Amino acid sequence: MPTTPASPGLSDRWRDPGFLDAAHAWIADRLSECDRAVVGAIEQPHVTDWSTVMRVPTEDGPVWFKANDESMRHEAAVTALVAPRSAGRVPTPLAGDPRTGWLLLADAGPRLRDVIPVERSLERWHDVLEAYARIQVACEDEVDALLAAGLPDRRLTTLPEAYDDLLARLDDTDPRLPGAGAIADLCERLAAFGIEETVQHDDLHDGQVFLGNGVHQVLDWGDACVSHPFFTLAVTLEGVVAWGVDDEEGSEDVEPYRTSYLRPYAERYPLTDADLHEAARVATRLGWICRAVNGHLPQDPGHTHTRLRMFLDGGA
Repeated sequence: MPTTPASPGLSDRWRDPGFLDAAHAWIADRLSECDRAVVGAIEQPHVTDWSTVMRVPTEDGPVWFKANDESMRHEAAVTALVAPRSAGRVPTPLAGDPRTGWLLLADAGPRLRDVIPVERSLERWHDVLEAYARIQVACEDEVDALLAAGLPDRRLTTLPEAYDDLLARLDDTDPRLPGAGAIADLCERLAAFGIEETVQHDDLHDGQVFLGNGVHQVLDWGDACVSHPFFTLAVTLEGVVAWGVDDEEGSEDVEPYRTSYLRPYAERYPLTDADLHEAARVATRLGWICRAVNGHLPQDPGHTHTRLRMFLDGGA
């Protein structure tokens, strides 16, 4: 898990002695139910306004505790729901509490972010993207359960209004940004391909992928939503893969990675390759609207403006 500097203010809740005592007791109780025990000091290497992560030493290796604020409390429920449909690509929680959103997970090994600089290759992304797409296909029938678990509804029918509401809350918006009608038109174009909406990670980058026990696993579903599955390509392809091994914009051709992601959809739907790639093109641009809406933090509007600029820089 990455170490993130604590933010002042809201993040103080995660260092409150009352919270720490309650979390430590919950961890000990849940581990006892698994016939495991804490064998050393619990560390807290990750604190943000919206979540915290603790490293818990046990006799069988470390486990990880995570707590989210209200906006991401659904992570415990969605992880438990998606894991059994993932063919081992999402780890089954050791314990979870949908009421508090607390989550306990076994160690998932090194992050892809730490492996890529050593291997000097993005080749692993091909397996990650195809496996992740298969998770999305496997969850197409779980939309009602996902929404009931608290995932935000970012489906094509809801996105234009959510975008309109977002613009109304922002200051200094780019005058080039279109109205909700233009977003609705793009949503209709995308809907015409007939690809079902499902779970969408919405922040799938190399810090969320772990090597596990020799199998790439996708963690950190706190930003997940129910949306068009291809929206994920905005962050993953344009925001990560395109920057290559050395973090240089446009240094990696994303087309082969897009093809790997689309492979399960080519099997699932009677669409031509041209149709799938056109749907992906439209969805990648709209994905930045979804990410702007879904990831907006009032205390950090800068990221929202960046995502809206990414939409403007695209073309569909």
